[in-house]
Amino acid sequence: MSTLKALSIFSLLLVFTSLIATLTHAATFTVTNRCSYTIWAGAVPGGGKQLNSGDTWVVTANPGQTGGRIWPRTGCTQTGPDGLRCITGDCGGKIQCTSYGQPPNTLAEYGLRQFNNLDFYDISLVDGFNVPMSFLPVSGCGRGPSCTVDLIGQCPNQLKAAGGCNNPCTVFKTDNYCCNSGSCGPTDFSRYFKGKCPDAYSYPKDDASSTFTCPSGTNYRVTFCP
Repeated sequence: MSTLKALSIFSLLLVFTSLIATLTHAATFTVTNRCSYTIWAGAVPGGGKQLNSGDTWVVTANPGQTGGRIWPRTGCTQTGPDGLRCITGDCGGKIQCTSYGQPPNTLAEYGLRQFNNLDFYDISLVDGFNVPMSFLPVSGCGRGPSCTVDLIGQCPNQLKAAGGCNNPCTVFKTDNYCCNSGSCGPTDFSRYFKGKCPDAYSYPKDDASSTFTCPSGTNYRVTFCP
């Protein structure tokens, strides 16, 4: 065997081994729609997928992924082979999301293999609410966050939006709601969200009761209308 051919085979083996290692340690997020209506799930990373009632979609993310999001899009109409316009959660008019969704939308957020080799994950209402959701570890890590109450019906008048309930930061864009300066506290509006969904972020500094952790390598379930 020539030296060049041997090096080529060795290089392919390294790439294959690296790929297997990455896939082995990738986290999976099993996204299930238990709502009675169709939802177009969005995910960064991951893209997007139509989920009829009862459908499931598996999203993967590699170790070290930060800023990961999974969310429901509602009131959607296809505008072409790659186009999709949604009343809530729209990601630039695309079926396959490469950017985050447009509020209001309930968010499952995560960062993998972070401080102390832990995954950090949460449900956030900082971009508002459109669909009830749970975000749970598959096994071996205790409980995760849930927001199972429909917040739309009793949404404060100032926050009402087509298909959902806005967070006050989206509506008013002021520092006391958006925490742009880094110092803010709960408000009457954030207390509405927190009172209905105690596990979820109700405003940007709501870390103490809203951030959950699991050992790196854990897999997760995201359920719409759990």
